[in-house]
Formats: sequence, structure tokens, C-alpha cells
Amino acid sequence: MNKEDACGTLSRPTCKMSSGSATTAKWRKADLSQSAKRIQKELVDITRDPPCNISAGPKSDNIYEWVATIMGPPQSVYQGGIFFLDIVFPQDYPFNPPKVTFQTRIYHCNIASNGAICLDILKDQWSPALTISKVLISITSLLTDANPDDPLVQSIANQYVTSRKLHDETAREHTKRFAT
Repeated sequence: MNKEDACGTLSRPTCKMSSGSATTAKWRKADLSQSAKRIQKELVDITRDPPCNISAGPKSDNIYEWVATIMGPPQSVYQGGIFFLDIVFPQDYPFNPPKVTFQTRIYHCNIASNGAICLDILKDQWSPALTISKVLISITSLLTDANPDDPLVQSIANQYVTSRKLHDETAREHTKRFAT
């Protein structure tokens, strides 16, 4: 998917109800409509006023699956990189956090090789008051300020602490190789 797809004009998708008993389907329909309304509101907000160097929107007609693009922050080892992330909203959003994963390879102590992100607001510090814009801003902030005290990749965290120059060179090389 190119950058234009992630931040171009987006239509308002409809939510599809899953099959099940009438009672279960009724509950799911109400639940889906509430979460879908919240996600659609966030889509309108992020489209109207996107955070700096960030874009996001649905992959297709499923409002629960998005793709986001983060430009490497200026003055960081990721500067010049274009990073794609997948976002999957749970059916009970915003009461549980979205699942956000990097699809672009990145050299970072808080981001695993499978794209998993170690960020407190995506886990135990989640609040329904948070939005996907705030989550993506927090991830961008993580790119400028790694947290080696809570790493997903211990070897990168050790290098970040003990040999920062080598860490930064390696991160720049990865950015150039995989994110440009």
C-alpha cells in the first residue's frame, strides 16, 4: 500500500454483524455500533486534523482494521524513514486498547522483530479517554525517546545504554535499508 492510500479520501464504511443467536446478535449489533461510532469519529478527527508526520485510516471496508504511516521524527535516528503500522481495534473499543504493530522493520529496543510494541498505554495504562491519534503520537515519541529500562529486545537496550554511537549507526542503517 502506498502513502496516498493511507491518507487519501476515505469513505465511511459500514459495520457488518457476525452470525449467532438472535440475543447474541442483538448484543453484538449494539456493541459494534457503539465501537464503530467511536472509531468513525476518530477517523473523522484524524483525517481533519492529522498529527504531524502521521496518517491513518481503514485498510478496506472494515472500520476495525487500519493502516497507519509514521514518518521518522526529525533529528532522530529514524529521520527520513517511512514506517507502516497495522492497527486492529477490538470489538469493545474504547474499553480495551487497539492492537498496534509495526509492519516496517525497525531497530528499536521497545519494538520486537514481529512488530510488537512495548508501550504502557497499549497495555495496562490504557484508558478509554485515549484516541488512536494519541496512541500514534506516543509511538512517535517512543522513536525519539526509547525506554531501555522496559525493553522487548534486551540486546538492543544493552547497546543503547552501553554503546549509544553504535546503536544509533545501526538504527540509521536499518532505517535506510527497510524504511526508505
